[in-house]
Amino acid sequence: MSGLRRTLFSVPVAPVTPPPSVSLVRRARKIDRILAETYPDAKAELDFDNAFECLVVTVLSAQTTDKRVNAVRPTLFAAFPDAKAMAAADREVLEQIVGPLGFFRAKTESLLRLSATLVEEYGGEVPAKLEQLVKLPGVGRKTANVVLGNAFGIPGITVDTHFGRLARRFGFTEQTDPVKVEHEVGALFPKRDWTMLSHHLIWHGRRICHAQKPACGACPVAKLCPAYGEGPTDPIVAAKLVRTEGRN
Repeated sequence: MSGLRRTLFSVPVAPVTPPPSVSLVRRARKIDRILAETYPDAKAELDFDNAFECLVVTVLSAQTTDKRVNAVRPTLFAAFPDAKAMAAADREVLEQIVGPLGFFRAKTESLLRLSATLVEEYGGEVPAKLEQLVKLPGVGRKTANVVLGNAFGIPGITVDTHFGRLARRFGFTEQTDPVKVEHEVGALFPKRDWTMLSHHLIWHGRRICHAQKPACGACPVAKLCPAYGEGPTDPIVAAKLVRTEGRN
């Protein structure tokens, strides 16, 4: 019996994550409402016309700017408008098109493998399920949520560097792992709001709440932010740090 007890009591029990406090939920949702009013035009800053384009430009946006990706997009999709055409692309031609984005050999390889997988496994169509998207070559959870939210209208939280930084500054989470950030922040908001929440935080991070010298004195949610004071609080000084567009 003693041996049985030892066996039973040695079974690890998964920690139970307590639900967020009511005050945190209320503050988080108020911050999002204010950001929604501040950025009524918030949306993905990458250009695309369909799910395939959304997937490709999001993959290409790694370690470069949205502006650069948007600049090569017309040439890229004029030459290779769908997965079948891109899977059969001449490597040198594709490398030349994506060359301005940096890491062009690795990105070309990703696009060729990604497109081939779409053709072979999904008939050239982009799947609309997270578990299928993350298995595609070069596609992680962040990219998958961008595609789900923006191409398919399926709510998803996009934890990029801006989102993670602001979620911690706002006190929504203390986590640094993107998946844990996604789950903890997601628990504060209705699922229907996840995609726009992502846009609001990313736009705010690109325009006001910078990694270095956040423009605290010009921030519309300053009174609700636990990190107020990390950047200049003088309104005149802070105003000079505000960008009217994202850092593209």
